[in-house]
Amino acid sequence: MDNSTILKQLKLQAALMELHDENSFKIRGYQNAVFQLDKSDFDLVNMSLSDLEGLQGIGKGIATTIHEIANKGVSQALEEYLATTPEGIVELLDMKGIGPKKIKVLWKELGIESGHELKEAANSGLVAKLKGFGEKTQQTIIDALEFKEANANKLHYADAEVLATEIIEILGSFKNAEKAEVTGDMRRKLEVADTIEILVDTNDFDALEDELNDSEDFSQLLELSGPVIWRGLFKEHKITVELILCKPEDFVREQFLKTGNQLHLSIPIANNKSLRDMAYSEKYSSEEELYASLNMAYVEPEMREGGFEIELAKSNKLPKLVEMEDLKGILHNHSTYSDGKHTLRQMAEYCKELGYEYLGICDHSKSAFYANGLDEERVAKQHQEIDELNKELAPFKIFKGIESDILNDGSLDYSDEVLASFDFIVASVHSVLNMNKQKATQRLLTAIENPYTTVLGHPTGRLLLRRAGYPIDHKAVIDHCAKHNVVIEINANPWRLDLDWRWVNYALEKGVKLSINPDAHQMEGYHHMKFGLLTGRKGGLTAEMTFNALSQEEIEKHFAEKRAKAPAHA
Repeated sequence: MDNSTILKQLKLQAALMELHDENSFKIRGYQNAVFQLDKSDFDLVNMSLSDLEGLQGIGKGIATTIHEIANKGVSQALEEYLATTPEGIVELLDMKGIGPKKIKVLWKELGIESGHELKEAANSGLVAKLKGFGEKTQQTIIDALEFKEANANKLHYADAEVLATEIIEILGSFKNAEKAEVTGDMRRKLEVADTIEILVDTNDFDALEDELNDSEDFSQLLELSGPVIWRGLFKEHKITVELILCKPEDFVREQFLKTGNQLHLSIPIANNKSLRDMAYSEKYSSEEELYASLNMAYVEPEMREGGFEIELAKSNKLPKLVEMEDLKGILHNHSTYSDGKHTLRQMAEYCKELGYEYLGICDHSKSAFYANGLDEERVAKQHQEIDELNKELAPFKIFKGIESDILNDGSLDYSDEVLASFDFIVASVHSVLNMNKQKATQRLLTAIENPYTTVLGHPTGRLLLRRAGYPIDHKAVIDHCAKHNVVIEINANPWRLDLDWRWVNYALEKGVKLSINPDAHQMEGYHHMKFGLLTGRKGGLTAEMTFNALSQEEIEKHFAEKRAKAPAHA
């Protein structure tokens, strides 16, 4: 039991209360409690009932519910709601684009009790005929259901990495598993995993399979398994685990063949021979030796996608990829001034403790009312605190930033006078996300043209496994950033990883610098930087083209030069 489990249950209870037409005041109370507690450091699991009741904004009823969940695993109220709600309806509550009120209409008026039934009703046109729905809502439902089906049982890379590490640790205790490493898509650091592939070397396949099948941690799917591949599930997780068994002497070859995608392995390199051909032709002691046999530079696993890396490797012109040690600062972070969990001081001190030279604080702007966005008065207050902290924490420096909302017409949501008071601006779209490609692209282009825009934040607004991003013309957006000297963010949050790695190399070709930003809403969020780093590396990102690999002095100079060209300083 932990805070996240408690908050997840409170959120579900609020949705079920709305579904069952409970008092709107009580519903808002639960919703507000989730929002406030998610930003707090309170140990909800171990707090007494009286301490819970003393929390600001938490009434006796919600405090009792929290205490009950912490001690019993679930609240009686939630159990009662679940008992009167079809399981399929509960699953629909998690679907993007449709709220509890509309789900209730579908349930009560069409008798829908599952995603499958809803899809059939929507495809037949029945949903559009309901009052308050229409063709547009019907299509939104169809798109959301298809997206959910396509991403079922998948994990963000960050979560899959944790799971793979646990599996490998357990395999390490098996008598017949000599060595185990991730392979396939996971070794290439793809942003989403549909299978956890692990290569295991063993001298006794049958004995290892017996160990796996005797273990309470693994459940084999016999119909999907084969002589050298064990497929199944791990503990309670739904993602497929694939254990590829090989002899120790074949480990290098199998790791090479399982890592690169088919295009990387099959492109003819020399004398019409591919990398796959070479892997089978003789044994190699390492992957480096295999590439060298074809006079190619070693290609890092994450780059083996069969794209630009092949020609660069053949000509020995592969770039030295950016590393964590190259990053000098962390830009785009939030504090308790908006929707962050930790104070400005806490965020700054922890950033300094991690060894960085600077922090860019970018709380939400005034249009983001849902995230406690800053009005002009609170901007001034924050800037005053930053000035005071900078004197105290020097030579470490906090840069005054803001994540300014890109409005529907592409403008930013402060006056030029206020924008000029910041060191830098991250411009991002957070509202009216349902746009066609032309509209979304033009909205971004207009924001890029704003002389105060320093960084374009999470360009497509996607939330991996949750919602698709709005469609944009990536080339037009990147070209415009090159023209207007705007940096593009690689949002390192595992839910985003946006700019997508597939567009990193194009940005580099156009001379656009990329900033690896964690979009941290709490101190622990800084550790997401590694996932943004992997995204950049997949696209060939170097330290020279990484914006936050600049030193404090260099990035301060960039900010000053950018501001100097803006109207208020012209």
